[in-house]
Amino acid sequence: MTVSIDVSWQLDDITMEGTITRPDGAGPFPGVVLVAGSGPTDRDWCSPLLPGTNGAGKQFAEALADAGIASMRYDKRASGPNVMANLPKLIGHISMQSHLEELAAAVQAFVAQGFVVASKIIGLGNSEGTLHVLHYAASNQATPFAGIVLAAPPGRPVRDLVLMQFGSQAALIPDGDALMEKVREACARYDSGQPMDPDPSLPESARMTLLSFETPVNQPLARELWAESACDTLPKITIPTLVLIGGKDVQVDRQADGDPLQQCAAGMANVTFAFPPDANHVFKHETRSVAEVLAAGTGYNDSDTPLDPDSLATILDWINAVVLP
Repeated sequence: MTVSIDVSWQLDDITMEGTITRPDGAGPFPGVVLVAGSGPTDRDWCSPLLPGTNGAGKQFAEALADAGIASMRYDKRASGPNVMANLPKLIGHISMQSHLEELAAAVQAFVAQGFVVASKIIGLGNSEGTLHVLHYAASNQATPFAGIVLAAPPGRPVRDLVLMQFGSQAALIPDGDALMEKVREACARYDSGQPMDPDPSLPESARMTLLSFETPVNQPLARELWAESACDTLPKITIPTLVLIGGKDVQVDRQADGDPLQQCAAGMANVTFAFPPDANHVFKHETRSVAEVLAAGTGYNDSDTPLDPDSLATILDWINAVVLP
């Protein structure tokens, strides 16, 4: 039996909200803080930009509780049900530092519940969330992590990921090469500090994605993300670290991201790599080929998509090895 409770806390003048899921009983329990991916992705790892409500974050929380581990997952101030009320206060203030402050506040709210062993808390981030977990682990925090799990970390700057993802989509449509050239031109302008100014002939979805990097509410985070990869911080980490990239991930690539991550972690005995073959970007089990996923859509939050069993077993085994000794 598991127990879930919603909690809230103040950060600056905004109320943050999260959900703690834990085993039944008084504890104390080891803990995991789950950090969602980019944009409006909420505490359950669902996004209003994608269909479905069966988020992997909630599934991970429930699986962790079944394994005797408590978890905290939280809405960033620019996600969740209160995002529209919060956004006016956040314009010009969303940054890597603000995300680090959100994570630090969530950890303290988690510890304050009294049933978590503060020395046995793991940070588990997905996608962009891995960068925030890395920043936390590399900084001086009141409650240091015992270890971190980086689920689909970008091994290349976000600019390269954007170009890869556009390239994968362009390969499926007529005149894709011509469209990609216009995308590259927009990205080159942004690299040089100018506005993206995407060509009006680009599909609306592509234009909106590119322009999102200039939206005032996303600054300065978007500029910071554009040039950052997990390789920038991973070599500074000394605590146990598990890096996972799924074989069916269409956003972070097993070779293009995994290879530079392995190279920058060469000789680091504290870092373990795993590449579950049938896991997608949010570590749901994916039976389709990568080409089929690109053609039909990710289905991240479909009601019938379970967590990838290989990924879950790898994470649980690793956590137990870190927090049980």
